[in-house]
Amino acid sequence: MNKAIYLAILLFTFLFLNFHKLTYTYSEYQSIEDLRQAYERNSSLWPVATIDSTVVFKELGTLLPTPPVAKEDIYKVELGKLLFYDPRLSSSNQISCSTCHIDKEHWADKQTLAIGHEGLVGTRNTPSIENAWIQQELFWDGRANSLQEQQIMSIENHVEMFQDINELPTKIKQIKGYKKHFKKAYGNNQITKDKILDALALFQKTIVSNPTPFDAFINGDYQKLSDQQVHGLHLFRTKARCINCHSGPYFTDLQYHNEGFTFYKRKREDLGRYNVTHKASDVGKMKTPGLRNVMHTAPWFHQGVFPNIQSVIGMYNAGMNIPHRREEYKNDSLFPVTSPLIKRLGLTKDEQLAIISFLEALSSEPMLIEKPTLPK
Repeated sequence: MNKAIYLAILLFTFLFLNFHKLTYTYSEYQSIEDLRQAYERNSSLWPVATIDSTVVFKELGTLLPTPPVAKEDIYKVELGKLLFYDPRLSSSNQISCSTCHIDKEHWADKQTLAIGHEGLVGTRNTPSIENAWIQQELFWDGRANSLQEQQIMSIENHVEMFQDINELPTKIKQIKGYKKHFKKAYGNNQITKDKILDALALFQKTIVSNPTPFDAFINGDYQKLSDQQVHGLHLFRTKARCINCHSGPYFTDLQYHNEGFTFYKRKREDLGRYNVTHKASDVGKMKTPGLRNVMHTAPWFHQGVFPNIQSVIGMYNAGMNIPHRREEYKNDSLFPVTSPLIKRLGLTKDEQLAIISFLEALSSEPMLIEKPTLPK
């Protein structure tokens, strides 16, 4: 047999038998075994991540210990739980905090846009409040600087609970059963706005996500991630560039970025962070959501525009949406600019599936709450 033909047959046989390995090949790694070896060690020794120069890098990590509830706050948290589930915090007596933040839905609501007072539909998707204790600013645009501010805005918003926060203490005082709970929590039965907000905030800080297969993997149980998920982890940190925004233990930089969905000059226009800072550079920017349990909080993005994860990954792969600046908007300082961190990725179908598989590894069982019996 001709030597060249013989070598060609050997090469074809090798490629055929190792095709399943080659689908995972990326960069210098020739097989999934090589890739696993690169990641089955301390994260400080992982391959170098693909990070833009403007990004402050923070490696992915395990869940941080949740701050323990102080002894003096135990009864305040219990009171906050009652208030969280009580629809009487709304003017209609029908909408509670738990209406939109549902424990079995990982503390979101599965709706495209939030639905509140008298069935009114909001303009944004309900974000999960899992791990809210790590947040310095709340809401998609960061307009609240504390959980207490977030509560005021939600309670008073005419599309949400539509309840005057200053009238709420008087309303709660009329529910006799609450007096003993306030006394137990705060040493007296006086019901004030600050106590209501404090108790709600303390309860919200206890709502956290549970450990995931990724946490087990990073702690040394390397069989918790499949070969496809290890490949997805590598892509997440390198070619797919996800880690530029989704970094750290909670897979968020807690920063604001414009991902191309400002809907400029259209009915659904949302200027995002600009409405808070009034800086032209913040037009269309929204806070990076954490990705723990992301596979359970569809639909995604601030207006719930993506109902399936394949569409999300596909849009990132295409470089998201870059609005065309027409001549009439040439000098408009508020024309939205898509973040330079977003680029065309060139991911193959297998690579996109690997990333989705890795995102599955960030899932855990939801933190379920036994519903309280409300005071009368």
